Amino acid sequence: MTEQQQVAGPASTEDAQMNEPANEPAPAESVVAEPAPAESVVAEPAPAESVVAVPAPAEPASAESVVAEPAPATTAEPAPAESVVAESAPADDTLAATATATATATEPEPEPVGAGVRSPKDRRVLRAVLRWTAAVGVFAAVASASAYGITGMERTDVPGLATQSDGRWDFPALVRAPLPSGSPAPFAEANEANAHYADLRALLLPAPKGATPDKALNGADGWLPTKDYLAEYAVADDRQELGQTLVDSGLRHIAARGWTTPDGTRTRIYLLQFGTAAVADKLYAGEAVPFSNPKHQVQGDSTSVYDEDFPDRAAVSGVERQVYREQKPYGPEQVREAYVSAGDVFALIVQSRKGGAGAVPFQQTVALQSQLLG
Repeated sequence: MTEQQQVAGPASTEDAQMNEPANEPAPAESVVAEPAPAESVVAEPAPAESVVAVPAPAEPASAESVVAEPAPATTAEPAPAESVVAESAPADDTLAATATATATATEPEPEPVGAGVRSPKDRRVLRAVLRWTAAVGVFAAVASASAYGITGMERTDVPGLATQSDGRWDFPALVRAPLPSGSPAPFAEANEANAHYADLRALLLPAPKGATPDKALNGADGWLPTKDYLAEYAVADDRQELGQTLVDSGLRHIAARGWTTPDGTRTRIYLLQFGTAAVADKLYAGEAVPFSNPKHQVQGDSTSVYDEDFPDRAAVSGVERQVYREQKPYGPEQVREAYVSAGDVFALIVQSRKGGAGAVPFQQTVALQSQLLG
């Protein structure tokens, strides 16, 4: 009886240990004897309740079985403390995780933006595009209107583009005189005589806009008498000598035109036509001495000299000229004159103005008249 109690004593002690809470550390020898495999603990953790709820067999074991074969660590011993803490989740956390997963699975997906209702961002972008489109349209309309207004204005009317007048006159558009049927131009290859077949009166330069015509130079039917031409020269002897030269040279007729501009400049143009270009060229050479004074002095001119400042751009093919200007001290008026030779036509152009005759209007008049003769 005593031996059975001794044998049962250890069993009771063992039962008491089995009934202790699972979080007590296991005996050192059981942990060393058979530790639980690490992969089994990580892959399939034992539920916390299984460690606590499964007790050892209630039957008493014999002394030999107690001594020789201790109870297996996996059955009788609880899992290590660290594995219990790391792998056994509290019941509350499990329920919270389950509830979250369920709510996520059952929550409906949000309706995609733009499926019928524009987002506020899209509406802002659309309004910005519409505003910029309207602004560009207004800008284009204003720019077009401005461009049209500027192109319809004269250069002198546009601020910033207006240039100060250099004294040029506003002449009408020049039109070449019509030629008789089958007649060549004066300097065409077929016209070896360089004769002008067009009406000489149609070769005169028209008066500029705003000028007052000089009716005294119109003559009868547009032909000026020789004496009226000779009156342009100041010295009586010069008039007589030149008159005889014109008769000997076979002068055919004279066409003249004159005008006075608002600034007081008086212009006179005389076109003298001869039978051949050789005769006209001889008269030109006798009257217009190159780089010197003209042979005969015109009215109001006392000290004329060759005008070296006259531009070469006024030259016209087939037309020659000699240009003079009165130098100081001149009388009440300054005189500018030009002698022109163009085929069978000899021309004299005179301009005068009180206080000084402008160089630009004179250059313009000589150049345009040379073009009509060429």
